[in-house]
Amino acid sequence: MNSATEVFEPLHAEDPQTVAGYRLAARLGAGGMGRVYLSHTPGGRPVAIKVVRPELAEDPAFRRRFRREVVAARRVRGAYTAEVIDADADAVPPWLATLYVPGPSLSEAVARRGALPVPAVLWLMAGVAEALQAIHAEGIVHRDLKPSNVLLASDGPRVIDFGISTASDTTGPTATGSTIGTPQYMAPEQALAGETTAATDVFALGQTAAFAALGEPLYGTGPSMTVLFRIVHSTPDLTRLPEELQPLLARCLAANPEDRATPTEIVEWCRKQLGEDADDTSGGGPAIWREVLGPEVVVPDPAPTPTAPTAAPGPYPAPHPGSAHVTPVVWGPQPITPEERRKRGRRAAVIITTLTVIGTLMVGSLVWLLVDAARKVREEEAAAAAAAASRTPGPAASRSGAPGSTTGGKAATPSPTPSQPPKAIPFPMMRLDDEQSSITLGDRDTRTDRNGDIRLSCTEVTCKLESDTSKIIMLYGEPHGSLDACRMMLEHTTTRSWTLAGAAAGSEFCIVNKAGDVALLVIQIKSTVEVPGLAKWITADMTLWRQAMPAS
Repeated sequence: MNSATEVFEPLHAEDPQTVAGYRLAARLGAGGMGRVYLSHTPGGRPVAIKVVRPELAEDPAFRRRFRREVVAARRVRGAYTAEVIDADADAVPPWLATLYVPGPSLSEAVARRGALPVPAVLWLMAGVAEALQAIHAEGIVHRDLKPSNVLLASDGPRVIDFGISTASDTTGPTATGSTIGTPQYMAPEQALAGETTAATDVFALGQTAAFAALGEPLYGTGPSMTVLFRIVHSTPDLTRLPEELQPLLARCLAANPEDRATPTEIVEWCRKQLGEDADDTSGGGPAIWREVLGPEVVVPDPAPTPTAPTAAPGPYPAPHPGSAHVTPVVWGPQPITPEERRKRGRRAAVIITTLTVIGTLMVGSLVWLLVDAARKVREEEAAAAAAAASRTPGPAASRSGAPGSTTGGKAATPSPTPSQPPKAIPFPMMRLDDEQSSITLGDRDTRTDRNGDIRLSCTEVTCKLESDTSKIIMLYGEPHGSLDACRMMLEHTTTRSWTLAGAAAGSEFCIVNKAGDVALLVIQIKSTVEVPGLAKWITADMTLWRQAMPAS
């Protein structure tokens, strides 16, 4: 974050120049929902424009969620939030604009300098807790609070993507039985697909603050299910944290949501610990906070707008080299001298002559092409007639109109027409559990019975995907993620079940049903550990290609 070149990336050839009148100045990055660009309001204030990915924009359910969450998020007004100032859920593609925060994310700051000192962590927690107060006041639960969603401005942190995260396919729709969030920062009730409340965000704040103080996630790293198991079934080791932070983080990370501190209590506790520094805003915050931020980020100027020609032709003399004279900008028609009129006449004559020659050549070329094409057609017809005359088809073939017979001198066999390739249809965050659910390929909602194309079945030892009618196979090695890979593998298998013992987050399964619909199932979260009282379930992203293989 030491220079603009580390923050801002030039626009690529495939990037738009404008979005709904906002001229784009640079790329800021990409996320689960789409690409993010830097732009400016008409008054010059920098904004972040988030443009939704095309495959999400084609999903009506996503648009409904996006529209609902944007309406709620635009009501949030807080000193420590990045305000949503403009959006259009019905545009193609949908987009939204938030105020741009010129500072690194918490994850970037920790990656650059390591763990933050205690005063900076307290300053961070107070600001994020105040942001949660504003967000919760509008009936919104963030559900995906994490270090990358906390930006560090010179006067304190800013929380971004509040509410909007529930519309993104990376976190899934808000529905019963769906998990929403990033595994390392989930609360226990999220990991078990339970009810999420304001206390869920407090747990995530505790984990985010612990990350800032330790320089790494409190519950460790590894496969998603391993981390989730620790969150649900273990007590965090707070002894690794600075002693000053342990009492507050213990309350934030309580397993029971009712036992957690409220955002108001967190703000009061942090201000008490900070003492006089809590009110120090000289120079944009305490010195320790400015040290964490590093050099100030210089925001590029607004993208230039197209301008009219700077000067019209006129009888002005060229300025002498080195002189201070500048040719004035002249708008509107100017007097035309006789010499200028003669020059324009000569230019017009040259242009007319050139166009006449080009037109003659083009007409001649077109006539030659038509004559040549007609000649080739006549030659092909003559060759076909000679070939037909040399054949002696039997009476049966002539009467039946079988391939090779003719009717009225014309071939009866139609020309084949190429078929369109199947279209990939995304179905994010589908859920299967070991009770009463299944998935029918092509349906966006999980069934509440076991009669779909595929279901989850578990024993005391392991779980497996199984089906009565569909073929299933797992893809090994590097992720394939393509229709061709699934076709090739499914063509040579007859299995209708597959154990999940060797599967993890990111594992891919190909499925084809009797109608020939092919699906690629990518596991996102897997909870199949044999623990008493712990439900067994998986969530997976599914991509579907309809009628991509012959029906069986």
